[in-house]
Amino acid sequence: MLRIYIIGLTILITAILANLVASTLELLSWYDFLNLISDKGSAGLTEVRVIDYTWLILLYPLALGLGYWLGDKLFHLVSGKKFEFFKT
Repeated sequence: MLRIYIIGLTILITAILANLVASTLELLSWYDFLNLISDKGSAGLTEVRVIDYTWLILLYPLALGLGYWLGDKLFHLVSGKKFEFFKT
């Protein structure tokens, strides 16, 4: 249970940081993207830049996956269990 909690916290912190980065770089967040589609329908899709799609579909999920990985490593560090850099 502690493992799930630690991983959840690190994913949450990673998501907050990723959204701050997106805001600083003026990239769309999922919230902004869904609001755009809600307001303008499918016509709103033409207003989304390639960099925004790249962020939403590739980089943001990668950042959240990194948050999971960091949380797992943090749990192993805190719990004293065997620490493997890359788990196979």
